[in-house]
Amino acid sequence: MRKIVVRVCVAVLALLGGSGAVPSGRADDMSGYTFVHDPSMIKEGHTYYLFSTGDPAGVIGNGNAQIRTSTDLRHWRYRGTVFQTIPGWVIDAVGEIPNLWAPDISYYHGLYHLYYAGSTFGTSNSVIGLATNKTLDLASPAYHWVDRGLVIRSTTNDDWNAIDPNLALDAHGNPWLAFGSFWSGIKLIALDPATGKPAGSRYTLHALAYRPGSNAVEAPFIVYRYPYYYLFVSFDHCCEGVASTYRIIVGRASQITGPYLDRAGRRLDQGGGTQLLASNGYERGPGGQSVTRDGAAYLLVYHYYDGRDSGNAKVQVRKMSWTPDGWPRLGAPLDS
Repeated sequence: MRKIVVRVCVAVLALLGGSGAVPSGRADDMSGYTFVHDPSMIKEGHTYYLFSTGDPAGVIGNGNAQIRTSTDLRHWRYRGTVFQTIPGWVIDAVGEIPNLWAPDISYYHGLYHLYYAGSTFGTSNSVIGLATNKTLDLASPAYHWVDRGLVIRSTTNDDWNAIDPNLALDAHGNPWLAFGSFWSGIKLIALDPATGKPAGSRYTLHALAYRPGSNAVEAPFIVYRYPYYYLFVSFDHCCEGVASTYRIIVGRASQITGPYLDRAGRRLDQGGGTQLLASNGYERGPGGQSVTRDGAAYLLVYHYYDGRDSGNAKVQVRKMSWTPDGWPRLGAPLDS
């Protein structure tokens, strides 16, 4: 699960007048408070669009999925939220919640697809929803998010958790949804290309990653780079500021359904995993990751807790290259 711990600075609350919102277009330069969690990024035109978990404190936005833009991957502007209020069907399903979690943005079948999760920490009573848009350009007359409603849900009777969604396409262009957190780990289901949802009420759950004895695995993201599918996940615990132990793990498979193996040949659904990034310097607990293609380049996008700034949650981007034997490796942080 993605438990959110927020450090709110009195000076910042005074600056915002307690309104619970930041004016659209305001630069993220507020001293003492930044909140970016579980980022997902895509590029339209010359602009990068970053979507992230809603701020449960209401200091930035209204608890809905946040939107930021950048042209250089270093300086970001807050641009509001996807919805004005949390969709009613989400509240009906899981109860009153302070925020939406882990939005995943992608472009598919002529529309931008944003999958998002609604839940509360420590429960598998969770839902994943879908919203679509024709454009990400906030100035366009065509800009409008349409909530398509429920994609999949889990209940307390399930041993899996419907959060942390990621839309992935296989080598043939077929859509799949990876998701999951703790309990029995990371799952994958096939989607109907026309709706972006499961085809019917019956679907097959493919198990991708699990940690026996710990089960602290979440935030799946799948990337296809011939001839392998790469599964990125977060191990251990987020949301404890500089004490967070989150770290980014990777494995790969010849089929999108697995089995995913780490560099030593261990299966991720049996506790394996190759570490890609862990706490280093001021970056504490990096995780909640996604991968963005920018032309031929691969970019790893993730949040971390800033040891220089009271453990506030911030976004980071690193270029990702590949070893001769086909494993990802990271460059320096772009803001360094």
